[in-house]
Amino acid sequence: MKIFCVGRNYSEHAKELGNAVPENPVIFSKPDTALLKNGEPFYLPDFSNDVHHEVELVIKISKVGKKIQEQFAGNYFNEIGIGIDFTARDLQNSLKTKGLPWELAKGFDGSAPLGEFINVKELDLRKIHFSLKKNGGLVQSGNAEQMIFTFEKIISFVSQYFTLKVGDLIYTGTPAGVGRVEAGDKLEGFIEDKLMLTCEVK
Repeated sequence: MKIFCVGRNYSEHAKELGNAVPENPVIFSKPDTALLKNGEPFYLPDFSNDVHHEVELVIKISKVGKKIQEQFAGNYFNEIGIGIDFTARDLQNSLKTKGLPWELAKGFDGSAPLGEFINVKELDLRKIHFSLKKNGGLVQSGNAEQMIFTFEKIISFVSQYFTLKVGDLIYTGTPAGVGRVEAGDKLEGFIEDKLMLTCEVK
């Protein structure tokens, strides 16, 4: 199983971090050891003092595909869930300044909590609303219609470089509002009004 992530897929998030809006999807990956399932707690790493939450819609690939044309990409997933891309922001900024890859800041153990999934037939794929609460207060809110690159565009783009297999996950980018988490925080991810993910920070 592979985990792909899309950076800078919401223009307001790109702006809040001082990044340019990309012409093509910005792709990075996380190892399977980054996954946290079934409400497992997230333990803050000792190499960062500034870990940020980034809530994202997650596509689960449902069949094998390579070099998929965009108009057919919708046939390669039938479920959408919600996840968090935890980012060691201080480490990421240091790596970026040196022109180095982000993996250490993005792919560390436990950095990809994953919630439940919903069948795409239950959703309007162009207008999925999702959000994140921290300690009961709303911190991030986004809608699929704000995405720079659609689900289909992302799948098609990634498949030009990597063969997609059943069960592969694609974290599709985060809206504005990312922020620091601390020990004791409780994060809750929603699709529409349905609670899909719970993660306690330790």
